[in-house]
Amino acid sequence: MTARRSRSRSAAYAALALSLAGSLALTGCNSHSSKKSKKSSSSSKKSSSKSKKRRIIGGGAAAAGTGAASRRVPDCYPSTYKVTFSQQTGPKSHVAVKFKNSTSRDCKLYNAPLLRFDNAKAPLPLLQGTPGHLDGTRVTVPAHGYAYAVIPTNTAATKGTEQKSVAIDFMGISASSVTHGPVTVNFAEKRLHISVGKSKVTNWSSSIHGAQLAGGVGN
Repeated sequence: MTARRSRSRSAAYAALALSLAGSLALTGCNSHSSKKSKKSSSSSKKSSSKSKKRRIIGGGAAAAGTGAASRRVPDCYPSTYKVTFSQQTGPKSHVAVKFKNSTSRDCKLYNAPLLRFDNAKAPLPLLQGTPGHLDGTRVTVPAHGYAYAVIPTNTAATKGTEQKSVAIDFMGISASSVTHGPVTVNFAEKRLHISVGKSKVTNWSSSIHGAQLAGGVGN
């Protein structure tokens, strides 16, 4: 009986050992598979994150390019309805030149308007600087906004005689350049009475008050 019991116990121990070995092997396989799965998931997330970063960076560059393009402000240009003239009387008499930006986009004006009254060969002299020596005034006129220049006519010599028409050019960034023009405004057709003599014109200003002060006819 003792020998039989001994053989029985030995067989039981052998079976238990085999069972434990199988279990450990299975656990090892599962652990290895889990690690592979985690590595694969992590790699996928990193790849996705890099892809998103590339898309964001690329999109940012495109947006910056679009913003730069939208910030380019074109030059303003004259027309018979965008530039108007009015005569102010009294001790501080002057002719006001008003430009209207009738577009839906900002535009730029440089220095002063070039005005040739009654087919004059030379434009009206500039009150601030000369055609060969400009002070670099640059005015950005907002969409549907205005800019102003003034011609002082508060003495007999500067008021001179009534003019029939004026040819208008807009100056460019340099002394010898013009942006657009000329266009001609016929004062008789518009029923305007504009008198200009030996006077000068101010640079463009974003307000009529600023232009009047520059011309010495402001309050």
